[in-house]
Amino acid sequence: MSDIPHPEEIAAGAVAPEAPAVGAPEGTPQHTSLTGRRRQAALGFIFAAALMDILALSIMIPVLPNLIKQLAGGGTAQAAHAAMIFGVTWGLMQFFCAPVIGMLSDRFGRRPVLLISIFGLGIDYLFMALAPTLGWLFVGRVINGATAASFSTANAYIADVTPPEGRAKAFSLMGAAFGIGFVIGPGIGGWLGTIDLRLPFFVSASLALINWLYGFFVLPESLPKERRAGALNWAKANPVGALDIFRTRPTLIPLSAVQFLFQLAHSVFPSIFVLYVGWRFGWGVGPASYMLMATGLLSILMQSFVTGRAVTWLKERGALMVGLASAAAAFFAYGLAPSGPWFYAAVPVGALSAFSGPSLMSLMSRRVSPSEQGRLQGANSAIMGVTSILGPALYPSLLSFTVRRADPATLAAGAPIMTAGVIVVVALVLAFFWARPVADVTA
Repeated sequence: MSDIPHPEEIAAGAVAPEAPAVGAPEGTPQHTSLTGRRRQAALGFIFAAALMDILALSIMIPVLPNLIKQLAGGGTAQAAHAAMIFGVTWGLMQFFCAPVIGMLSDRFGRRPVLLISIFGLGIDYLFMALAPTLGWLFVGRVINGATAASFSTANAYIADVTPPEGRAKAFSLMGAAFGIGFVIGPGIGGWLGTIDLRLPFFVSASLALINWLYGFFVLPESLPKERRAGALNWAKANPVGALDIFRTRPTLIPLSAVQFLFQLAHSVFPSIFVLYVGWRFGWGVGPASYMLMATGLLSILMQSFVTGRAVTWLKERGALMVGLASAAAAFFAYGLAPSGPWFYAAVPVGALSAFSGPSLMSLMSRRVSPSEQGRLQGANSAIMGVTSILGPALYPSLLSFTVRRADPATLAAGAPIMTAGVIVVVALVLAFFWARPVADVTA
């Protein structure tokens, strides 16, 4: 957490203080003035919450497709079709629920929303662990899509307690949590999955419920009452209404398009990775888990030691451009890889894409006021919900088509992965023209 500016750094001039929000007393910073141990505990919980949530999620990654395949009673093509239905449904739930969660966090505070969402995840993982049929597992994924929208509230929490100048570094903490989770989680899931395909779900449930207990006793509120939204506006709680923030803040529109394309491209791995490498390279649960661990390890290193410095050197726009270019190059390299070792060789290139997310989130958060951070994150989650609908519809369909028509040893077999590369190239072009820094919005 050393990359996040502390109050004493602001006082010393290392980080410039923000302008006060309209209606706030003179000298009031735009972010919440949690100081000392309370601020450290708050940021520590958000990091731990993200880490444990992504651990719970990543533990299931190596086993969920195989459990779907087992319950569906079919081969790779049939499993890909079932995974498409599961993924699209999960994305629909994110799309409809994320705006509501974002709005509720703006009105009632971040803490209760986070705690309720995390508790719901724990119960849902137990539900999926005990699911006797594919239909029951499907119901579990529906519930999971609704309760997993807490990441948007966690991002809003970070925006609450961190000045704009430090948000890219703070958001990189979330990326580091994701990286650590993806190093440890798939390895645990792969090992547990060799014992029993359902055992990882029980472990995920335990992690989520421990996380809830930790937050219940440690987490302070980040959004004071005077900065909360005055009333619930249910007209904006639907996905279309949530996206209304882009009408009132038009400079967000091109950045939201970049985010949409970036997330759509990166949904290729959650959608088809395990099935793809199993078909093309003959990888089982173990090798697929090791690949995810290698990717996560590099992500940790990038987020912990490089991203903050890269944003300082390159500024937010430059770091975003480098991250997008690296992501595009990596996807093409993954798709063209003729063997497993070549696939691994592209991982360091893809690791540089870690610059993109924190830089983009920081650029977007500067364009809204403190009382709109939850709305922004809810709208962002709605966008991610759309990609979670389109990605699982697009990539498994491409994989199913490719499996039926291409030999895994040919370059055509990489078409589903290279499609993601093309999408990132479009995002790179948009970012080049539209990702410009602006003055911070205070009201």
